[in-house]
Amino acid sequence: MVPAALSGRRTVEAVVIGGSAGSVAVLSRLLPGLPAGFPPVLIVVHVPPSAPSLWVDIFAPRCPMRVCEAEASAPIERGSIYFAPADYHLLVEPDRRCALSVEPPVHFSRPAIDVLFESAADVYGAGLVGVVLTGASRDGAEGLRAVHAAGGIALIEDPATAEVQTMPRAAVNAVPGGRVLSLAALLAELVLLASES
Repeated sequence: MVPAALSGRRTVEAVVIGGSAGSVAVLSRLLPGLPAGFPPVLIVVHVPPSAPSLWVDIFAPRCPMRVCEAEASAPIERGSIYFAPADYHLLVEPDRRCALSVEPPVHFSRPAIDVLFESAADVYGAGLVGVVLTGASRDGAEGLRAVHAAGGIALIEDPATAEVQTMPRAAVNAVPGGRVLSLAALLAELVLLASES
């Protein structure tokens, strides 16, 4: 077998996903298609500070992967999906554990996508995949730039078909080297990456 480094393939160590308005519907199509052995997925969706924690209820019954709300110091493990809890930034620690922060909002949001993406890029470097979905702010654009700058893969939901174009369009402008994909192509790309990792 040819080593990944020689074949041009890369090992994906983690995936970070960010979205806002309209993204729950997109995640409802993406996440159930990820196999049980997929690399860890960390997700920020903009929600009001007082929003009840419903991520596990919504996604766990439909996903082969384990779905949980991120907890401070929890190890980030393959086969698991971690949602940022309401009113907390989610970060990745250097020892690959979850961290939660109540630092001020970024782009009026806590959790903020940029915070997660930038911390994950510092830890995973070229082993990271960043995905920006539909949404109505600029959050995620600078974070995806950090992922790309660290050698990671930058994927963007096609603004032309996104429910709300503002967030993916900002990501396209910030990361000209990012791959702009339809929802179906985005899922296919993630599954392909899983098969290679």
